[in-house]
Amino acid sequence: MRSCRRPSQPHCAENIGASSAAEKPVLRSRAVSWFPEGAVKIHLRQLTHGNAHLEHDLDPAFLELETAGAKAAGPVHCSLDIGLSDGGLFATGRLSLPVKMECVACLRTFETVLTVPDFATQEELEGRESVDLTPSIREDILLILPSHPRCDADGRTKCPATFQSAPAAPLTEEVDRSTWDALDQLKPKK
Repeated sequence: MRSCRRPSQPHCAENIGASSAAEKPVLRSRAVSWFPEGAVKIHLRQLTHGNAHLEHDLDPAFLELETAGAKAAGPVHCSLDIGLSDGGLFATGRLSLPVKMECVACLRTFETVLTVPDFATQEELEGRESVDLTPSIREDILLILPSHPRCDADGRTKCPATFQSAPAAPLTEEVDRSTWDALDQLKPKK
């Protein structure tokens, strides 16, 4: 058994054979291909028990976060339950990724953790020998990226750029009446 960075977690992908018989088997290294660019491919013939648990850190380069105005500050952590059912492969679990983004209010760079708490995907097998989960993982992470990131979104941080809104001028009958007067002049001709 190889040593694991998270030895307290029995389902770590590197703790091969560390799970008990009552737990879901850990995907063995030949059942899952880890590529340097972060791709995750499940080899179906090696998924002998029909389901398994996968826990692994992926290189975030495959996400291409720079195009969305963010930068990965660490690996993508995947904790997935994978199984076969009705001609398809399903994967459910949790994804998380620390990212650095720029606040739209104060333009300060801040770090936060993006989490997909309920990741779920179903892939049709259609005679394939392996299933690539990378596009589904990428899509779910990109969907949770905020379109207008703020450093105070977590509720614990105070953004230095707090703006006071200008007091609204009260509407007077004179202003209100002049608006309707212009419309009243457009009476239809009979």
